[in-house]
Amino acid sequence: MTSSSGFREAVGGAELVVGNVGDRALVSQVLRDHRIDTVMHFAARTIVPESVADPLRYYGNNTCATRNLLECCRDAGVARIVFSSTAAVYGIPESGVAGEDTPTAPINPYGTSKLMSEWMLRDLAAAGGPRYVALRYFNVAGCDPEGRIGQSTKNATLLFKVACEAALGKRPRLSIFGTDYPTPDGTGVRDYIHVVELARAHLDALRYLRGGGASTTLNCGYGHGYSVREVLVAVGRAHGAPVPYAEEPRRAGDPPSLIAASDRIRSVLGWQPRHNDIDFIARTSLAWERTLPKAAVGSL
Repeated sequence: MTSSSGFREAVGGAELVVGNVGDRALVSQVLRDHRIDTVMHFAARTIVPESVADPLRYYGNNTCATRNLLECCRDAGVARIVFSSTAAVYGIPESGVAGEDTPTAPINPYGTSKLMSEWMLRDLAAAGGPRYVALRYFNVAGCDPEGRIGQSTKNATLLFKVACEAALGKRPRLSIFGTDYPTPDGTGVRDYIHVVELARAHLDALRYLRGGGASTTLNCGYGHGYSVREVLVAVGRAHGAPVPYAEEPRRAGDPPSLIAASDRIRSVLGWQPRHNDIDFIARTSLAWERTLPKAAVGSL
């Protein structure tokens, strides 16, 4: 991980090593000292507008650092990798639904940086390197139902997080970017997956690889979407009052709809959703957001 983001309090039951995945000497030492056989690679910058404004930061942090990590894994004999990828590799699919075989056409450096990392994983595996599962996240939302961990990043851009901040008065309002899309209510539609389901997908991927499964790429989503307005209504229900908002023009590059075709993850990993419920996502997001002023959570 890098020291630019993240929270010490989020690490429980494990040793924390603060460093950069691009630091080959450090990564090699950690892999060697702990005899690591499987790596789950989450480290990345993830803000799309930031990637457009500063593309080299994204290619350096997401792509070049991943290349260094993969070299360390190869040299240390790591057998398996679970990689955090993104639906941004699809760009704007014509139908609004993306399957793993949908052509990849990212429209921003963030998506491109992740796709390049997928290519490196593919080519390294073909050359005898680690087998891998690349999980293409759709819109991750919600927080731990037990209140142990949640989305705490300052100046966040995730819709549920921002909606909860607006509901609780931490922001004056939420901006809806685009109300004239060809969707049922004119606002963008996304496939929101609860973070607990995503965590379980990683454990399922680990079991799959340890059981000898072949390298594969899988979408992480529910297979249906909710609009921006539907999210605001759900957060309002959880809060007991409407979320204040303002309507703004569309942002360049936002697809009207982006939904996962998710049959493959169910068949390959045996993954089955348990929290496929917009109200559950809203309740857990809001419950965590209410704890933050009291938590005094510090960064690394």
